[in-house]
Amino acid sequence: MELLVKELSNLPTIIPTLLEAAGTSKVWCFYGDLGAGKTTLIKAIAAYLGVQEEVTSPTYSLINEYEYVDKNTNAVSFIYHMDLYRLKTFEEALDIGMEDYLEREDYSFIEWAEIIEGILPEETIKISIEIVKDSERKIVLL
Repeated sequence: MELLVKELSNLPTIIPTLLEAAGTSKVWCFYGDLGAGKTTLIKAIAAYLGVQEEVTSPTYSLINEYEYVDKNTNAVSFIYHMDLYRLKTFEEALDIGMEDYLEREDYSFIEWAEIIEGILPEETIKISIEIVKDSERKIVLL
């Protein structure tokens, strides 16, 4: 599936399509060049799900946790937003508890997931973001 977003203001309109395509999968990996919009897309998804706090890049913290109330169950749920760009080895990913996050029932949104490809669940959603021009992006579900 390919989605074209011509302007940043149109980004929220594709979120329902992404959630429908993902089904029950809670592990999403985001791929793309620096500045492609991985964090921006994750911010839009988090806002759509109901996160009230500001979503920021976890480049230095590695993992940010956000809380929201699930619209279907009214239960408190979490989003774990991870940025693995700074990790050098697979062992570093294991040291931060990556396997535990992948087994949770909550969303794990992972940027720069190449280092953990071997342990991703089979049902992982993989999203590539390509810069087309200026603020135009092509979102591809792999």
